[in-house]
Amino acid sequence: MSAPRNIPLFKVFLAPEAELMPCLRDVLYSGQISEGPPVEAFEKKFGAFVGVQDAERMLSFYSGTAALHTALILAGVQPGDEVISTAMTAEPTNLAILHAGGRIVWADVDPQNGNLAPVSVAARISPRTRAILAVDYGGIPAPLGELGRIANGAGVPLIEDAAHALGARWNGEVLGSHADFVMFSLQAIKHMTTVDGGMLACRDPAAAVRGRLVRWFGIDRRAPRTDVDVATIGFKYHMNNVNATIGLVQLEHIQPVIDRHIANGQWFDRALQGIPGLSLCRWDAAAEPSYWFYTVLVERRDDFMRRLAERGISASVAHRRNDLHSVFAGSRCELPGLDSFYSRMVHVPCGWWVGDADREFIAAAIREGW
Repeated sequence: MSAPRNIPLFKVFLAPEAELMPCLRDVLYSGQISEGPPVEAFEKKFGAFVGVQDAERMLSFYSGTAALHTALILAGVQPGDEVISTAMTAEPTNLAILHAGGRIVWADVDPQNGNLAPVSVAARISPRTRAILAVDYGGIPAPLGELGRIANGAGVPLIEDAAHALGARWNGEVLGSHADFVMFSLQAIKHMTTVDGGMLACRDPAAAVRGRLVRWFGIDRRAPRTDVDVATIGFKYHMNNVNATIGLVQLEHIQPVIDRHIANGQWFDRALQGIPGLSLCRWDAAAEPSYWFYTVLVERRDDFMRRLAERGISASVAHRRNDLHSVFAGSRCELPGLDSFYSRMVHVPCGWWVGDADREFIAAAIREGW
């Protein structure tokens, strides 16, 4: 009898031990494990990977949340300012707005994919709006063209939370330069991990200069410590050499990992057509997802997840819509698009660990019904 299958929704990818461990050993016993040359090298290499050739505009952080908080500060968000955001995301996206003192204004989402609906964003613009924060949910790029035009028209920055979308593309170009600020997460279960970490691409070089101060106590680390004058409030948000070293090795292997996510996602796009009780997500023609997970919209969701679990396939909602949390109660409003999406959506595995036989098994299990 064959062993039962166990296909997880998430799985950590790490580079081969023979490559990673010698590099880690070198940095751990180098005498310099805080921020130093490996961090600068990682910023440069990661920036090139996401199309940001000017390494000075790419900032590393110890977490994606720290990177988002910094982006909001650089966007000028102050206590009482409004930030238009989405409730269809992981909680840190919106907690970062509260960290900056901002007030969240929910915009509705497209019920076909969970990303911000531009018409709803445009309706929420007010004199108090300081920024728009868009999430590329599940690796599907948000409608960046329309959102960028709305942001430009309102004179506010567009902040893109691309935590789910490393390697995704918009208009043929990899995500990293389509918004004023683009955040990538390097947390454990993302496409790529440095154990934990975050990256922030800044369109404006001057914002990046200030960001380097914000992420380390308002101090310019490149100047002699006794000569600096702290003129802005900063935090201890910087990345260290150990995480950066992991990142440098990971980058040597990450493209095939992302390619497998995409290949599996595109295979499901074809294989799951026409199944009764199931609809596939749809998105803008300019978007090329990187499929962090694969989202389907189903009837009788609990039955669907239970049926897959019986076959050893992990299926999950993954995220609680943020407007249900007490901490965000002051922003509650009617969001019919989110109601529709959230009531039907469920995620199934499509990552690098899903082999050809696994995806055939998943598709067959779904076709059997629930």
